[in-house]
Amino acid sequence: MPIQRITVFCGSSAGNEQQFGTEAYRLGISLANRNIELVYGGAIVGLMGAVADGVMENGGRAIGVLPHFLRKKEIAHHELTELILVETMHERKTKMNELSDGVIALPGGFGTLEELFEMLTWAQLGLHKKPIAILNIDGFYNELLSFLENMINKGFLKPIYREMLLVHHDIDSLLTMMHEYQAPSVEKWIGNKEV
Repeated sequence: MPIQRITVFCGSSAGNEQQFGTEAYRLGISLANRNIELVYGGAIVGLMGAVADGVMENGGRAIGVLPHFLRKKEIAHHELTELILVETMHERKTKMNELSDGVIALPGGFGTLEELFEMLTWAQLGLHKKPIAILNIDGFYNELLSFLENMINKGFLKPIYREMLLVHHDIDSLLTMMHEYQAPSVEKWIGNKEV
């Protein structure tokens, strides 16, 4: 399906490796060059700010979605194409989902993981068929990916649902994978015979 907007989930911190910020900015450039609009959390700080700056400084469009109570804490980005203020974190995720055609997760903390896994869960339940991806900068998500394999091995996750999560360390390759993505069409529940 055509991808016109991508939601990016990532840290409001920059992390302790320069490569995180550099790649976040490069992702923003790639989105702008492909005329793909950015939907993200609306902050000017950390990796959030880096990806937004990459988009805006290269002629792209960026839409921020920020709860009122985080406006000061995460420091709203005032150079965006649009900043949408919402009441709750759940409303934020719902709005970001409504606005976008796919999701990319960059390095981040609890919030990034929670957002990523909620989108995966919604896809698993058939609530959307959007590509969900990880830009695995410097192997940041390697241990998480190993844990997903453990979930399969222990009978809690079907392999086809692990395949819903697209992973690559290269931006262009990841965007191509997202463009070519076809959502699986299988039942969610794992029966005793399949465990």
